[in-house]
Amino acid sequence: MALPMTVKTRYQTIDILRGVAIALMVYFHFSWDLWHFGYASFDFYRDPYWLNLRTLIVSLFLSLVGVSLVLASRGGMRWPRYFRRLGLLVFFALAITAVSYVSNPQRVILFGILHFIAFASVAALPFVDRPRLALGLGIGLIVLDRVFSHPLFNQPWLHWIGLMTHKPFTEDYVPVIPWLGVVLVGIFLGHGLRRWPALAGVREWRRDDPLSRGLALAGRHGLAIYVAHQPMLFGLFWLVGMFR
Repeated sequence: MALPMTVKTRYQTIDILRGVAIALMVYFHFSWDLWHFGYASFDFYRDPYWLNLRTLIVSLFLSLVGVSLVLASRGGMRWPRYFRRLGLLVFFALAITAVSYVSNPQRVILFGILHFIAFASVAALPFVDRPRLALGLGIGLIVLDRVFSHPLFNQPWLHWIGLMTHKPFTEDYVPVIPWLGVVLVGIFLGHGLRRWPALAGVREWRRDDPLSRGLALAGRHGLAIYVAHQPMLFGLFWLVGMFR
């Protein structure tokens, strides 16, 4: 879920892409809930289908974080709105940590996607007006994750950085390396969306069919959907379990 902000002109393509990411996320979590409540047998920790789907969803979300930061900075960043959104991200990230600690203390979420987006929304700001530097550093962080790991980063207090030799025991883990690199690449793409003539069609593209409008609407309210959908799914499965 990117850090969407109201700007003078919204690109429907970006809202739809964010809506697609949200739809995939809901599908992923619905499937996870089926497994959690014993209605299906999926291997979310080793099956390439689920591992690759998660990577796709997170990559789409976080690249759009970078794009959204660029679009929100047109004509100057609206700092009150920025800090309100950042405050909401921090609040909900801490709430998710607290709920996960109560519900499953063995796999508590300490640095999941909301924690990371809050961090990246601050860490990526110096690169918003430096697209080439953002691209170079972004690619470097992604490559670094592929070629280097060290037991030092297995220490619990360093898990948020990444570069571990194994994934920590948690249900949601989005470390700074490599995922800050994806946000930085998104910053470069955001500048391209604004400036490259070849992307004029993307900037001007509009659809008015129900599916496109529904995805765009979801994309504009990504944080609310992210926060609300799992409690709703859990409540649904709990009710089904009661009637069974």
